[in-house]
Amino acid sequence: MTEAIGDAITVMVIEDDPESMSFMTEALAGHHVIAIRDPHQALRLLESVPCDVVVTAIGLTEMSGLELLDRLRQRRTELPVIMVTAFTEVDYVLAALRGGADEYLHKPLDPGALHAAVTRLGNASREQAAARRRRVLAIGAHPDDVEVGVGGLLAAHTAHGDEVAILTLTHGDRGGAELEAESREAARLLGAKLFFEDLPDAQVAAGEPTLGAIARVLAEVEPHAVYTHSLNDFHSDHRAVNRATMVAARRVRTVACYQSPSATVEFHPNRFVGIDGFVDAKLALLDCFASQAGASEHLDSDLVVATARYWSRHGGGRHAEPLEVVRDRVGALGAGVGVVGAPTTAGVEGAGGPAAVEESAPVRPTVVDDPAALTAGDPIPASEILRDRP
Repeated sequence: MTEAIGDAITVMVIEDDPESMSFMTEALAGHHVIAIRDPHQALRLLESVPCDVVVTAIGLTEMSGLELLDRLRQRRTELPVIMVTAFTEVDYVLAALRGGADEYLHKPLDPGALHAAVTRLGNASREQAAARRRRVLAIGAHPDDVEVGVGGLLAAHTAHGDEVAILTLTHGDRGGAELEAESREAARLLGAKLFFEDLPDAQVAAGEPTLGAIARVLAEVEPHAVYTHSLNDFHSDHRAVNRATMVAARRVRTVACYQSPSATVEFHPNRFVGIDGFVDAKLALLDCFASQAGASEHLDSDLVVATARYWSRHGGGRHAEPLEVVRDRVGALGAGVGVVGAPTTAGVEGAGGPAAVEESAPVRPTVVDDPAALTAGDPIPASEILRDRP
């Protein structure tokens, strides 16, 4: 997660000349420098690695700095970029500025000027990120429910500075203290705050004490978005948690339901969130639940990846997690940013019971004549779907 303003800036330096890279790394002493020679690798890392500023050379071998700038702006419009070059022609300067560069520095570099530019732009970037930061709460009946359902999406949230909390309501039917320890390790790995209740497994009620437990955590976290179980599920605990969440979170403006291994065929997602860049992070979270590995097929990595590949057929890159959007009153889960499916204020039929449905007609995925139009280019990171603050 991004450090507080005033701490060391995280800056990615993209330069394939070893001498220039060494010079810039030394000039940026006191900041956290991620040194990358390959611009393609840099683009991949920026999908999942927190970064405050990018410094890139224009004369790269694998890809021109101007092309890299263009691709960066397609993914991260808010990320400050400093262009560095030995070219002095006005055309290069104009091309960089028109492409969205925030600063243009000539070689030979003044180390003080480079350090000052990174510090200034980095702090401004953090101030803007703090204004956009979201609080997200994921609710699950049992340990590993949340990680299976939205592990990739939560990893994207934390990677982009959002505050993530997890509420687990029972210890599951086997594992006890061991499962709680595994849950805490997964939360630590994710950078999330974990709330752990001790309700009786397989006896979770839709009313009290479930309702009170969820309400207490909602009051503490004050989330902008809540992820929870779908009502379209064979497991009685999952259905009870859904019903209790719909009542307790009735004032939360964005609520969505994730798929669990016990979801029924009535589970009808209307958002498909691309999690490319976060699949490994999701698998790492599931690896924390070692005590369940032999007994729970849904933790099998091949199955997890295959499921994400299946849902990506609706869009969202090569891997996706499905959501039933119950309520999205500000359009924060849509508008074609990192997801497929139109924003709506309506609920999904059956997703959250009658109280959650604001229109009678069920919502289905957007259908277009040209499917390529939905997935053209690389998907924007998943956490970008929650950028418009209520």
